Amino acid sequence: MKPEIIMIGPMLRTAMDELEKAYTVHRYWEAEDKPALLSDVGPRIRAIATDGASGVPADVLAACPAIELIASFGVGYDGIDIPAVQARGIRVTTTPDVLNDCMAEITLGLMIALAHRLPQADHWVRKGEWARHGKAFGLTHELTGRTVGILGLGRIGKEIAARCQAMKMRVVYHGRREQAHQPFPYYERLEDMARDVDWLVVIAPGSAETHRIVSRQVMEALGPDGFLVNVGRGTLIDEPAMVELLSSGALGGAALDVFEDEPHVPEALFDLDNVVLSPHQGSATHKTRFQMGDLLVANMAAHFSGRPLLTPLV
Repeated sequence: MKPEIIMIGPMLRTAMDELEKAYTVHRYWEAEDKPALLSDVGPRIRAIATDGASGVPADVLAACPAIELIASFGVGYDGIDIPAVQARGIRVTTTPDVLNDCMAEITLGLMIALAHRLPQADHWVRKGEWARHGKAFGLTHELTGRTVGILGLGRIGKEIAARCQAMKMRVVYHGRREQAHQPFPYYERLEDMARDVDWLVVIAPGSAETHRIVSRQVMEALGPDGFLVNVGRGTLIDEPAMVELLSSGALGGAALDVFEDEPHVPEALFDLDNVVLSPHQGSATHKTRFQMGDLLVANMAAHFSGRPLLTPLV
């Protein structure tokens, strides 16, 4: 008999098709009576397929005593109770590395769009303002010669750093600890780094430790000439304070791919001219999502065939 697994939410079609071939898949998000589903199949579930946004609801974890593996589509794991799964000996896998380049690309894209005001320039042309006024859109900023501080110099953070260097930017970073053999200056205090940089890029994982780590004080230190970019998790930023500071001009600008209560975005941001907004599109390319799905399926197959996991988190 096929092992029984539960899928918390929909994911890439190719990954879902491969899982359906190898396992009996129960679609949690489609169940009209979720408690009844869990009561029926919970004792037989051996693995969970999920993603960083959906995580693993507590009731699912509690109703499935035989779980051996949680395979997550993405690198975020803030929706998974890691201490609880570790206590039960449950393995967890994510899909790292295959999305590093894509995430670094969109980060630089957001930075360029914010610096050069590309969304506003596009709108200017589409409205016929260029033809009507017969003059250029106006002067903007550029990245060359500026200093960028990276909050979270992990796999993706290092790829962002390399691309920023290619843009002739100076790179510094902050994290839980200084990393050996890195060519970038390390700041022990995030507020100090924010005060010294022109750009603050947020790419740390979401957790209780990092909740609203980009505080009002950090953003005030970044200041009216500073730019904030968040491609990590919306929970890392004090969002109400950010909206207030952007509105008043106390923070120069922001490019945001993630938000605290997705898909709900603070409406106050919609009318601001100093922001660029993206609907959590960081890894959303055909190539990257296929590779993420392929890696999730491969981790699941490795587990059930008794082979080592390809990308174990715990």
